[in-house]
Amino acid sequence: MTAGDGWWRFALPEGAGEIDYAFVLDGDEPALPDPRSAWQPGTVHGPSRLVDTAAFPWTDEAWRGVRDGAGGLGAVFYELHVGTFTPEGTFDAAVQRLDHLVALGVDVVEVMPVAAFPTDRGWGYDGVGLYAVHDAYGGPHAFARFVDACHARGLGVCLDVVHNHLGASGNYLSRFGPYFTEGHHTPWGAAVNLDDDGSAQVRRFLVESTLRWLRDFHVDALRLDAVHELKDDSPRHYLAELSDAVAALSTELGRPLDLVAESDLNDTVMVMPTAEGGRGMTAQWDDDVHHALHVALTGEVQGYYTDFGGTPGTDEEGPLAVLAKVLTRGFLHDGTRSSFRDRDWGALVDRERLDARRLLGYLQTHDQVGNRATGERISALVEDPALQAAGAALYLLAPTTPMLFMGEEWAASTPWQFFTSFAEDWLADAVRDGRRAEFGSHGWSADAVPDPQDPATRDRSVLDWAEVERPDHARMLRWYTDLTALRRRLLGPGPTRLADVEVEVDEERRWVVLRHRPSGGEPYAVVATLAGAAEVPLVGAGAPHLEWEPESTSVSGVGVVHRCRSVSVHPLTPA
Repeated sequence: MTAGDGWWRFALPEGAGEIDYAFVLDGDEPALPDPRSAWQPGTVHGPSRLVDTAAFPWTDEAWRGVRDGAGGLGAVFYELHVGTFTPEGTFDAAVQRLDHLVALGVDVVEVMPVAAFPTDRGWGYDGVGLYAVHDAYGGPHAFARFVDACHARGLGVCLDVVHNHLGASGNYLSRFGPYFTEGHHTPWGAAVNLDDDGSAQVRRFLVESTLRWLRDFHVDALRLDAVHELKDDSPRHYLAELSDAVAALSTELGRPLDLVAESDLNDTVMVMPTAEGGRGMTAQWDDDVHHALHVALTGEVQGYYTDFGGTPGTDEEGPLAVLAKVLTRGFLHDGTRSSFRDRDWGALVDRERLDARRLLGYLQTHDQVGNRATGERISALVEDPALQAAGAALYLLAPTTPMLFMGEEWAASTPWQFFTSFAEDWLADAVRDGRRAEFGSHGWSADAVPDPQDPATRDRSVLDWAEVERPDHARMLRWYTDLTALRRRLLGPGPTRLADVEVEVDEERRWVVLRHRPSGGEPYAVVATLAGAAEVPLVGAGAPHLEWEPESTSVSGVGVVHRCRSVSVHPLTPA
């Protein structure tokens, strides 16, 4: 029956259970799945299945949120892909590895998208069922078990959601209403309709999907994919509306709920309160941290890395000076010229007032690994594990919120490659050819670029958990574990400021010293020498808390640290 205003309602018989259903629009066949389907068993093209999320046997009644109510700011995030975290590629299999994350010192498990997508293998960014849990991962019941198991271990859950586009296969939303608009375009085509005719219901559709994950599945935070592609010229931006709705739900549930934006705009308006004209996000990804560390450690300066190699004649004349700026000011491009974009980019960060924990820093992410031609991790790109150890210390002990990518902590040897399993030949060919053309323009042969459709590409990307016990990998794991523990001890639980960080570098001798005097913690310094032997001035430092190569290093009594491709963390005399 019609419920008015374009809505239709069907009354189910009492005790109907998990029935299957579909929609026939204006008599047209075939029947279509529900845009708000909770479960698409087997395929996103077939009937939907009703799920009563209230019937899940939750055991987390005492859960007060991430870090016992402190929320995600400053927490240690860990990004994982369910389909390659274990060989089985399911939530239930992932549960068996959660104790590893607890021992590592992780606070929040950031799960890459689980919204239903049309195939069994994929990254999840081509989802079309924004309310449904991907069936190949185990479906909604398995996801609930996963979240419950995380909470039982003191781990929060952050879910990656995609509101800026839907996948090309199984996307039936436009049949149901004006969900897309030609008024804006994105890299995926017509934009999601956030400001055109009918946009109020589209915004409601997206907001309610967000609240459902947080309320019905007990998720603690959401990572919002590429928010710069949410095209919205309305008086109140969609993100501000979403933020206020989540804040209201947080009050209702009595636990913190966080929104983390992936944004390449380099503008902290993203994390300003909505009452002050901001977008209201809890935090935002900071790709400049990755780019600066990556260039400093690997020397790669192609593509968007170009400016991170430094600009002669400026204060950031070399890669280490660029790194120093990013670690003390948040972004390289903060209103300065971006040669890659061929325009000025970003905005200045108020390093005195901004809580630096609102920026997420990292050495690796799914994008930065998987969007390389062959998916190499940082451990495959540096000639000495000490270089990865240095990068890890610099971001894990920075005042920003840190995030690891799965397997990074033990320098996993497995790559993480781009993989798909589309059933439609035209789509499979388009993805395969597009990827080969992209990397072919950079000198890669077609045969050298893994075929996304080949099942072996996914299989190569699965973590090899046996490596954890092998000496070299175990050593890196101990280093990361010690760093997360040291972070808790030194930084304290409260806000941090970029203004409390000083970074000194020597481009020629290739050393970096990061000094941090957190207002709520203990002052310390991270010392890294990235090439050859060096004498690094460190007056006022004590014997190190932590060293990567204790057998080949020493600290003199006059404050000069002798190092050779090493990294150490020292207490500083209070100012």
